[in-house]
Amino acid sequence: MPDRQPPELPQSHNSHAAQNAEELVRRAKSEPLEDGGLRTSQLLSQALSLDPSHHEAQVLQERLFQTFVPRWHFPMLADTARNRAYAQAIAAKVKPGDVVLDIGCGAGLTAMLAARAGAKHVYTCEQQPLIAQAAERVIADNGLSSRITVIPKWSHDIVLGADMPEPADVVISEIVDTVLLGEGALATLTHAMAVLAKPDARAVPERGTLMAQVIESEKLLNLWRPQQAEGFDLSAFHHFANIAQITPNDLAACDLRPLGPAADLFEFDFTRPNINPARTETDLACTAAGTAHAVFVSFEMHLAPGIQVANGLETGGHWGRTAFLLERPHAAEAGDRLQITAQHDAAQLSLTVQDWLPRAEAADQAALWMTRGWNARRAPAGQDHPAAAANPVWQQADATGGETRVSH
Repeated sequence: MPDRQPPELPQSHNSHAAQNAEELVRRAKSEPLEDGGLRTSQLLSQALSLDPSHHEAQVLQERLFQTFVPRWHFPMLADTARNRAYAQAIAAKVKPGDVVLDIGCGAGLTAMLAARAGAKHVYTCEQQPLIAQAAERVIADNGLSSRITVIPKWSHDIVLGADMPEPADVVISEIVDTVLLGEGALATLTHAMAVLAKPDARAVPERGTLMAQVIESEKLLNLWRPQQAEGFDLSAFHHFANIAQITPNDLAACDLRPLGPAADLFEFDFTRPNINPARTETDLACTAAGTAHAVFVSFEMHLAPGIQVANGLETGGHWGRTAFLLERPHAAEAGDRLQITAQHDAAQLSLTVQDWLPRAEAADQAALWMTRGWNARRAPAGQDHPAAAANPVWQQADATGGETRVSH
């Protein structure tokens, strides 16, 4: 017996639907975006429901999503090691009956982790309306709407007694960039801990450290400052490329080699944050010979006791990395020191290379750093201290789905 085919819609119906879709796209194109794209998205979705193959509606919808929903959300959500670290830290910090403030809702993952950890109620804020709307759907799909409230506001605009009935016992956030500063974390958390949280409130993360070290990578230099193309000298264009923004793929491809240990630049206490600017001068030691091409800047964030995430040379994950390119490559020897000045204004980082200092006579003391055990990760002062082994850095999950840890 032949399969029955659904009856074809009359040509007049298809033509009418296409005309309506065209009108919806026209309205979407003229819609102002002051609402964060909500109305425009609705109109384009309606158009595509009438005409799924409408080319302009597809293009405009994708452009809208890319404008208002940063692409880093997706590799971040796919970062299983980061997710597991936050899950364990939140489980350690959130107690049954706690009120939790989650800053930067995104897809709602950390809010749902807090609810799973036993929070009485989670208030999660998201200033981008499209993202807030989608988070509400994710939370509803997971059966947690009664325990999580999405506040479609910037955290600075939250009003106690209106948006939240009481201050938070725990403040959760993941609003840092590759150097901990660029998403306004310090200003946001300074306000949240002072205004929206109880005096003894806990925080995830607890603190962060920003570090710098000298690296060698001819591939990185060639990627950001190619000397020539097809025989033409391009060097006059290089002054535009002083800071290399390194993607995870670039990190894997560019063979970044450390020439010395990472030195601490700044410490940030997220439980008692402040927005005071800071400046530091330090020397970056070279403990191996090589060609110095850049100063690599990375962070470690302590989410809870014994749980860290990081974006150093030896860690995986979704975070990008930042490298300040030297004006010119330098042939370094063990014992050389690069003097730098680092500054931040609580929102942005600058780094100035001052000079190469005379070689230290006691360079042989640094040779230990280059042993196999030290290469895995920067050791803290007092490398034999038992606390070192208690602070693992979570890395990208291995092929079996389990996590790997790099210990001190």
